[in-house]
Amino acid sequence: MMLKVFNTLTRIKEPFEPIEANKVKMYVCGPTVYNYIHIGNARPVIVYDTVRKYLKFRGYDVTYVSNFTDVDDKLIKAANELKEDVPTIAEKFIEAFLEDVSALGCDKADSHPRVTENIDIIIEFIKELISKGYAYHSDGDVYYRTKEFNDYGKLSHQPTDELKLGTRIEVGEKKHDPLDFVLWKAAKPNEISWDSPWGEGRPGWHIECSAMAKKYLGETIDIHAGGQDLIFPHHENEIAQSEALTGKPFSKYWLHNGYVNINNEKMSKSLGNFLTVHEMVQRHNPEVIRFLMLSVHYRHPINFSDDLLGQAENGLERLKTSYTNLMHRLKSSTNLTNDDQQWLDKITKEKERFIQEMDDDFNTANAISVLFDLTKQANYYLEKGHTSEKVIQAFLDLYKQLFAVLGLTIAEGQLLDEEIEGLIQKRIEARKNREFALADEIRDLLKEKEIILEDTPQGTRWKRG
Repeated sequence: MMLKVFNTLTRIKEPFEPIEANKVKMYVCGPTVYNYIHIGNARPVIVYDTVRKYLKFRGYDVTYVSNFTDVDDKLIKAANELKEDVPTIAEKFIEAFLEDVSALGCDKADSHPRVTENIDIIIEFIKELISKGYAYHSDGDVYYRTKEFNDYGKLSHQPTDELKLGTRIEVGEKKHDPLDFVLWKAAKPNEISWDSPWGEGRPGWHIECSAMAKKYLGETIDIHAGGQDLIFPHHENEIAQSEALTGKPFSKYWLHNGYVNINNEKMSKSLGNFLTVHEMVQRHNPEVIRFLMLSVHYRHPINFSDDLLGQAENGLERLKTSYTNLMHRLKSSTNLTNDDQQWLDKITKEKERFIQEMDDDFNTANAISVLFDLTKQANYYLEKGHTSEKVIQAFLDLYKQLFAVLGLTIAEGQLLDEEIEGLIQKRIEARKNREFALADEIRDLLKEKEIILEDTPQGTRWKRG
């Protein structure tokens, strides 16, 4: 089986062949840390975390870099409004980002470089672009000269003339052409700034990723990824900067995920449907959010709603219940049965199908369908009264493997429904007998297992938290 990925640069699915065998250098554009990330920001984090997990599953050694933009106009504005300095605001929201995406099952990047820690390399990068004639100094600002880069527009697949439509030179800008973009911004009064050959200032947005990708991964990387909204101008400008400097391709493959809509509408503060991850993970199981995100192919738009979250919760619970039932049957399993090999072959086939779907441009939606087919097989096996330890363990092992690829967890000690009902009955009896310490102990045990109890006039109800 051959892994194929859709390359935005070529607009076709291509065989995945990294520059160096079995090693993958991957750069994913990170957040601007002026606020909590919203649910749209979470999608690329979840998607490319899953891509990384799958590449590792397939045997690749992956180096994963994702930056923090910790200085820009939005950060300066937030700092002024909150009467804090920029580093304080940035640190607060970097910590919040790491906490929120960890809750979503995402691993930290191998490197999380920050703009403020890489000012020197950014300045050197700009100096080299000026020396090569690709950039120019204009009254404290430095701009990139797009007309000097012949391939400008190749990622967004638009000719330069079309890109110029809708662009203009803003008041205060001193660039030579509407498509020229800023590399270094002269400091305004009371703004955070650094010394440079062009005076006090700070980097423009696009230059940071080019400079940090080169520093942490080299002149040519395997995968550059981000949201669809970054294709132009951000990634287009990164290509122009990097390839003008090195004369080499910046990235072999470009991956972009689709947008997130809320209840079939574009997310925006004005519509009141702006959902931050920080709030969402307090109200919903973060794993269900991840499961929903992966239930749609990453390049397609995804609609986010309470109804779809409910469907995702039910689907994930179905998978986990199957695993728990297998664990329960394992306790009374036997050594051998006559049809072991037949069932082991079926389980192997499901694993091969999962790989086949993920090899097709990381199609997590179809891969999840394979997991549901595996669940049907496992449920049928148990319903027929089969008890082979070898087969049950093979089902369990495959569940663990595939869940890990998708960044999902399985609680080994999860209680079955009948076990929960038994504990609730014991708690009821303990309360009748005024054994309140025992009743509290049972409640705490269930809470540890993420079982929430609700005492009502009609009796005690429970649900999984």
